[in-house]
Formats: sequence, C-alpha cells, structure tokens
Amino acid sequence: MKKHLAFLHTSPVHVETFEALVKTSDPSVTVDHVVREDLLQQARELGADHPAVVQLVHGAILDAAQAGATLVVCTCSTIGGLAERAPTPQGVEAARIDRAMADRAVSDGGPVLVVTALRSTVAPTTALLQESANRIGSDVGLEVLCVEDAWQLFEEGDRAGYLNSIASAITSRMRGAAAKPRVVVLAQASMAPVSNMLPGVGVDVLASPALGVEAAITRLRLLEDSSAGPPQDG
Repeated sequence: MKKHLAFLHTSPVHVETFEALVKTSDPSVTVDHVVREDLLQQARELGADHPAVVQLVHGAILDAAQAGATLVVCTCSTIGGLAERAPTPQGVEAARIDRAMADRAVSDGGPVLVVTALRSTVAPTTALLQESANRIGSDVGLEVLCVEDAWQLFEEGDRAGYLNSIASAITSRMRGAAAKPRVVVLAQASMAPVSNMLPGVGVDVLASPALGVEAAITRLRLLEDSSAGPPQDG
C-alpha cells in the first residue's frame, strides 16, 4: 500500500519546508498539505479549548483522513493537542509535530527554555513537555521566553526580521542568565531556522520540523505494515 501522509498547517510558509523534509526522508511517501490559517486565528481569539475551535480542528483532521491520508500531522503547536486527540477513521491516526521534540528535550532532565512568539502557544507546549517528562519520570524545570514582538514581523511576511528577533532574544537571555538551561526548545515550527543562528549559545537548540517528520515517517511505516496484514502463503 502507498504510504500517505498529510500535514495540517496554519500558515502556507510551512508547505515547502515539510515537503522537502519528507522527500529527503522517504521519497515514496505521498504528501498532502492542508493549510487552514483560520484555525490558529480562532484559537487565539476564543482559546484552544473552545468547543468551536475543537470542532474546526477535528473536522480538518477528518477531512484530511477522508482524502486518503493514513497519518495526519498537525504542525501548529497551539492546536497540536486538539489535533492529536481528534477521532479518526479506523486505520488512520492523528499526531502533532512537536511531540518528538518534547520527548528529546526532557530525555536528559535539567531545565528547559521554551521560546515562543505567541502567548497561545505557551500552555500547549509546556503541557506537552511536562507530559513527556512525567512519562519517563524526569524532573525538568520549564522557563518561558515569549518574543511577542516577533509575531507581527511574521504576519507581515518579514521572515528574516522574525527569525533575527527570536535569535536576538535568545542570545540576550543566555548572556544575562546566571544559570543556563540545558536545552532550548523552539516551540513553533516557523522558528526552526533559528537553530542554525545560535552557534555560540552553548546548549542544544531543538526545533520540531525535522524531528517530527522523522517520527511521522517511522509511524507511517508501522501503520502501513499493520494495514497490510500478515504475508499470505502461496
């Protein structure tokens, strides 16, 4: 059976990034990209747990599944938890792109600096990190750095300004801190290039896209193998 993966994005800027990551990892995978900017807008206005937002997110996941995807991955950290809990048809799963990053971030214990540009991302990301830590019995401290001024640059299409603003904020935080975190988590997928802009920061800087795609491809293969059933005797 052909491996079929769908991504649910809340910005079109992610399409090229995730298309390239999948094709590099496994060119045989069929990839769909669903862009729903309204989902993040509604989550910011009403709250990610609002019933109307839950319904919209779950509906988007179901639409992607009905279009043929075996695995639907949400790349937005604000609504990732909602997407992951969406009811899906038999043989189809929903996932969030940042779970693999969270698992990696807490794997060795120690303090974690969570960097966001949206307040709506703080609670879902810190909850995910705590869940990952609890699963392995790790005691991690979480600190949040919210670079709110950067998001306007993103919305204006100034990607370079957006990324530079985040990199500058992280550098300032690390320079002025008496104690450094063990790892920096870039909570939003759009921040991923920042991980290559901090060569002298002195700690691991994790982003969700590459780690999440690696985990998604692994899971997709397992789902496809399971759906194929046991080999038949000739």
